[in-house]
Amino acid sequence: MSSSYEVDVKQDVYTLYTLKEPGTDSSVTVCPERGGIAISCQLKGEELFYLDRESFNDPEANIRGGNPVLFPICGQLEEGVYELDGATYTMRNHGVARNRAWEVVSTSEEGEASVTLRLQSGEGTREQFPFEFELLFTYALVDGALHIRQSYRNLSDTAMPFYAGFHPYFKSTSKALVYDTDATRYLDYNDNEVKPLRGAVDLGGLKESVALLDADKREIAFPGPGGTGRVHMSYSDVFKYVVLWQVNDKPFVCVEPWMALNAEFNRKDELFMLPAGETLKAQLSIGYTR
Repeated sequence: MSSSYEVDVKQDVYTLYTLKEPGTDSSVTVCPERGGIAISCQLKGEELFYLDRESFNDPEANIRGGNPVLFPICGQLEEGVYELDGATYTMRNHGVARNRAWEVVSTSEEGEASVTLRLQSGEGTREQFPFEFELLFTYALVDGALHIRQSYRNLSDTAMPFYAGFHPYFKSTSKALVYDTDATRYLDYNDNEVKPLRGAVDLGGLKESVALLDADKREIAFPGPGGTGRVHMSYSDVFKYVVLWQVNDKPFVCVEPWMALNAEFNRKDELFMLPAGETLKAQLSIGYTR
């Protein structure tokens, strides 16, 4: 499929970068200042993301919507704290990346519409996460699909523990969806029981999330907005789990690829360790078919 590509920059409440592919009626809007987040993902004419504009406009609020970046943790810590090498640190849910401004490194309209963003460690991150790091994320729109190419670089002198992920809010009026996945079990954080996965997962009325546990394939699909079409996600092997979450009376379902489960910094059972000076590369792709 051939198509021209465009990258538009405009000032809203924040500076927004919109990747456009007119030939497929697709666009993706990214806000570097608000955690390097993609706030809109229109693929083949269908807007897939939910966005609460009030939380987006408020620089002190956690954004409800779009696709927040989770680093260096996904989810919560026990009592909001963790211990490492004899010291205790406090960290907000989902880590330090989603509440910081990212730097725009480059844009491209050659073969894709893309923007590359960078987040580096600093005084505001070290007090919560005592490591030197550099994240480079490229958001690329090509052939009607969004690809997020990620680079996690450890600039510290010692191995760096982390478990990253994403928190995409997909528009959905139904909370009971059938997911195309080879997972057979899920952990229900509402009662902390492991349950068989059969048919639809009904999140309606649930306060806490559920986590798909044993998928071998790093892909998942589910109905698009209003039950039309199919959303397809694929992701690198490091994303071992998919977490599902909702808020009552809000028209979205979150389908979140995570590297590890909630509170892994407390358990340290399968904590990923990136050696000093090395880089982990990963990808997440989102597509849509009618």
